[in-house]
Amino acid sequence: MLSKVLSASFVGVEGYIIEVETDISNGLPIFNIVGLGDMAISESKERVKAGIKNSGFEFNPKRIVVNLSPAHIRKEGSSFDLSIALGILISMGIVSSEKAKDYVILGELGLGGQVNRVTGIINAVITAKENNIKGIVVPYENYIEASMIKGVDIICVKTLKDLVEFFNDNKKISFQEEFVEYEEENDLDFSEVKGQYKAKRAMEIAAAGAHNLFMIGSPGAGKSMLAKRLPTILPKMVEDEIIESTKIFSIAGLLNEEKPIVLKRPFRTPHHTASSVSIIGGGRVPKPGEITLAHNGVLFLDEMNEFPKQLIETLRQPLEDKEISLSRAMYRVKFPSDFILIGASNPCKCGNYGDDTGRPCTCSEKEVRNYLSRISGPILDRMDLYIDIKRLTEDELLNSSHSESSEDIRNRVEKSREIQRKRFGKTKTNSQMTQGDIKKYCKLGENEKEIIKVASERLGLSARSFDKILKVSRTIADLNESQEIRKEHILEALSFRKTN
Repeated sequence: MLSKVLSASFVGVEGYIIEVETDISNGLPIFNIVGLGDMAISESKERVKAGIKNSGFEFNPKRIVVNLSPAHIRKEGSSFDLSIALGILISMGIVSSEKAKDYVILGELGLGGQVNRVTGIINAVITAKENNIKGIVVPYENYIEASMIKGVDIICVKTLKDLVEFFNDNKKISFQEEFVEYEEENDLDFSEVKGQYKAKRAMEIAAAGAHNLFMIGSPGAGKSMLAKRLPTILPKMVEDEIIESTKIFSIAGLLNEEKPIVLKRPFRTPHHTASSVSIIGGGRVPKPGEITLAHNGVLFLDEMNEFPKQLIETLRQPLEDKEISLSRAMYRVKFPSDFILIGASNPCKCGNYGDDTGRPCTCSEKEVRNYLSRISGPILDRMDLYIDIKRLTEDELLNSSHSESSEDIRNRVEKSREIQRKRFGKTKTNSQMTQGDIKKYCKLGENEKEIIKVASERLGLSARSFDKILKVSRTIADLNESQEIRKEHILEALSFRKTN
């Protein structure tokens, strides 16, 4: 008997519907799964057989063929276990097939018949909704993730028996009452940062306009401390951003019981020994890299000039387009990558070049130049803000007064973002302004034009750097709740440009 059950798979973060066809007939007892599945899918037949038998259902030796259609697209993972088991039970006449076409089935089956968590659930729910499918059956552990999308009937199951009861008796299995409200906390705060007032101002501007920032300073000056606290002053994520980030983390397999959805802006800080694929994304089966995991949040590259130069250069296109396009022999996918890039570097190999606290630098001028030149001009040109960070003296460490909390700074940032939302009519920031936007919203008076003209000549600014000064000036004006870009706004923006 032939049965058909729906499931879902993914290319990148985009999902598509899979039709799981199961045919059971008399003959030699074999169990084949076809349709370009990976090893996890090939091993599914052992989990399915044991899961069905240990759930109390009879599993007579038959000739079983399962086809995952469309067969020309490669599929991976254990999420097809539950749909394959259901297809077999329908073909055996144990489960009614009447409702099968109305639900997408996803879940990994344990040998005892339990249903385990799988990745990509929120993507599958969105796919089901886009294809006008009534509902989706998901593992109990994935319920919070799945329930973020409205307009789709969510059925969560703990065991294969739960699934059979739902399709045979129309008994909806519900465990919602067991879930508690989930919220992520952050124990970092800008009030813990002593001194470094200009650096904290740069962080505020970066958060307000989603500007990239590069810090250079001696070890222990506070670069990492500042960067880690940037997410605490970014605006709270809205529903669309939560769904976007949860989709990405779900596909990457980074959600669990402690973190079922992404509520806090991502902060990704890969080590400089990380591979190109882990940063950019890709692989035999396309997976999101760090630049995509940082979407809607922050990508912090500590010791940025220790990263391979070729890897850093690959960031050019994502920084401009806010997405990464990966083309390989077997696939072509796009991943979103709209993040704030924070780069940090020592001034030289020993870290003491230009130090004001008296620590001697042991590097030659040539070594200093070579060390700093590892980050190319085009990458630095894409940085909106550039700041030198000095070590605090002992007196500053002991006598620094209490500084503003993250909440105080975030309030100003959110006011600035609200101004930008009203200006652009959508979730767009000043850093994303087009040439048309710059012409419309960054109008300058004669004095302001003269200042930026002189600065451009003296600093040798590129066209991109020129535009970035205007964008940063617009953000500073927004923070000051000024409709016009004034002289002091441009001068402050210029103070955050690299001068040599």
